[in-house]
Amino acid sequence: MKKRTIYSLLLLVCVIGFWLFENFYTPAPYSDTQQEGLVTAIPEELLPSSTTGSVVEHAYYSFSYHEKYEQAEWVAYMLKKGHLTNDDRKRPYFIEDPKVKSKSADWRNYKGSGFDRGHLCPAGDRRFSKNAYNETFYTSNISPQDNAFNAGIWNRLEQQTRYWAKSYGSVFVVTGGVLKKGLRTIGDEDVAVPEAYYKIIVRGSGEALEVAAFLIPHEESNLPLKDFLVPIDLIEARTGIDFFQKLPHATETILEQKVSSKSWKFKEF
Repeated sequence: MKKRTIYSLLLLVCVIGFWLFENFYTPAPYSDTQQEGLVTAIPEELLPSSTTGSVVEHAYYSFSYHEKYEQAEWVAYMLKKGHLTNDDRKRPYFIEDPKVKSKSADWRNYKGSGFDRGHLCPAGDRRFSKNAYNETFYTSNISPQDNAFNAGIWNRLEQQTRYWAKSYGSVFVVTGGVLKKGLRTIGDEDVAVPEAYYKIIVRGSGEALEVAAFLIPHEESNLPLKDFLVPIDLIEARTGIDFFQKLPHATETILEQKVSSKSWKFKEF
């Protein structure tokens, strides 16, 4: 009888400990204050506008946070050939971003929602250092994604982007969900579930820029990625974001109207 009581108490302590861990434990921030590793500055002229004024710069990516929807309206980063490694990294916890003044969404909003914690800047693009990898696990860098979409066509687009980084040496990437009124939400903080996601990839410099812009409905699809190429003007109309506001007007106009797959090497994944 005495042993049974002890076992019951131990079980109760374990249950309480697990509950406290799940609901209150938060690891230390992941940001690399020394910015060690392959830190790559984002060309200032390529950064989009922010509809919220809440732009945050981390060592390995930047973003504009939209408090109303509890996620970033865009995440921007450089992806270089040298960034792409097969280094094995231990997945850290998802934690709130200490640089978001309004507080980024708690990861617990995703529990039981049926949606993945979908990375915007992929963890797979930041395996070259522990700090770079861990930094992608801030909740400011995630968005609710259906698993079939996240592991399907969205993953194919991420692999295509890596292929281009290897082929061309370096690409600039800006990505996010299309945020608007009336979206479904999850969790106590009403994290919005986008109905579509976009990704814009840029290579080159100066006036010799090439762009590939994708707008993909939030559902799995077996269609070729080329079928989702759109003019940047369309993404701007859907998001309210000005993507190349700092470029010369003539260059911006040409880039944002252009839709062509001929200047990009596509590979099926």
